[in-house]
Amino acid sequence: MTTTTYPVPGPRTAPAPAPGPAPRTPAVDVVVPVYNEQASLAHSITRLHQHLSAQFPYPFRITIADNASVDGTWGIAQNLAAALPGVEALHLSEKGRGRALQAAWSRSDAEVLVYMDVDLSTDLAALLPLVAPLLSGHSDLAIGSRLAPSSRVVRGAKREVISRCYNLLLRGTMAAGFSDAQCGFKAIRADVARRLLPLVEDPGWFFDTELLVLAERSGMRIHEVPVDWVDDPDSRVDVVATALADLRGMARVTRSLATGAVPIAELRAEFGRNTSPRIGGQLARFALVGALSTIAYLALFLLLRGSAGAFGANLLALAVTAVGNTAANRRLTFGFRGRDRAARHYGEGLAVFALGLALSTGALALVPSAAEAAVQLTALVAANVVTTLLRFVLLRTWVFSPRRNTA
Repeated sequence: MTTTTYPVPGPRTAPAPAPGPAPRTPAVDVVVPVYNEQASLAHSITRLHQHLSAQFPYPFRITIADNASVDGTWGIAQNLAAALPGVEALHLSEKGRGRALQAAWSRSDAEVLVYMDVDLSTDLAALLPLVAPLLSGHSDLAIGSRLAPSSRVVRGAKREVISRCYNLLLRGTMAAGFSDAQCGFKAIRADVARRLLPLVEDPGWFFDTELLVLAERSGMRIHEVPVDWVDDPDSRVDVVATALADLRGMARVTRSLATGAVPIAELRAEFGRNTSPRIGGQLARFALVGALSTIAYLALFLLLRGSAGAFGANLLALAVTAVGNTAANRRLTFGFRGRDRAARHYGEGLAVFALGLALSTGALALVPSAAEAAVQLTALVAANVVTTLLRFVLLRTWVFSPRRNTA
């Protein structure tokens, strides 16, 4: 994956504060991405700064991330950074909420990184409950949820329906366990961000959904905070274009997860709170690989049966398909890529293959040698069903066990 850097122009950065005591490293960096927000920026940042100064118990920074505004937003951001202690301004030459968060979070030295919409639709009283579980080490990410039973939300019917449909779609297609993917109120621990951000490709509105999906698949703990939220009537988000971009993002991430392009197993071993990945998704992928392997095995058996005999054909067909099956399950089902531990995986996969060979050979031994091919195939299919179940258990709990494969 190509990582693009977004430079901060030197002459346009905010003026340095007057000399004084060295500022403390912030525990929390609140990033506010903006694009053409000259009308509301000063009021929102001033209100946010007053709230944090009066009610927030941790050292903080507010980072205004201006992503290619063409109005007076950047000048206002510079003035705010010069006037308010703990406020910084960052300018990017390209648009995109995800791009702004990538740039601001990647350069931050804070322990917890926050994202908040400039309209401050979310009640600021939820900020402390959002970051506290991350500062304590209890959770890895935290999100505000407008769909929690105790949340109080004021917004139009159209946005309500779109939001609920989007989150239902995420649950149905990507097995997402979090309730609200796109609420503009999220936080992440800096160490987790450093690991996940290089894997997130979307520069726009799908950025935080992609981040949450990767985190959840990696076994990270996502804390949800019910929020009070009031819709911004001046929102300029193109709902249709955003929805289409989200659908494309979902398709891309689903494909990446299915092909093993994202190192989920390594992430789970490093950060996963639950060392046992979700069995449902693994079973589905294992079943698909198994079905294709069985078709290939039966085709090879029938092809070789006449020349090698039943036992020889069984041995050769199993050997060929076992190698392909182990490779496919290693990559698709259990998320391992590259050469790391590959030799051990294939060696142990061959041991599992030997078990399958013993079961299928035993099934053939119980069938008279003069039996029709259909009878032999029936016995072999029955033996393969049992072998498949045993293979899944052994691959999951032994060969590709996260505990055994933790570096």
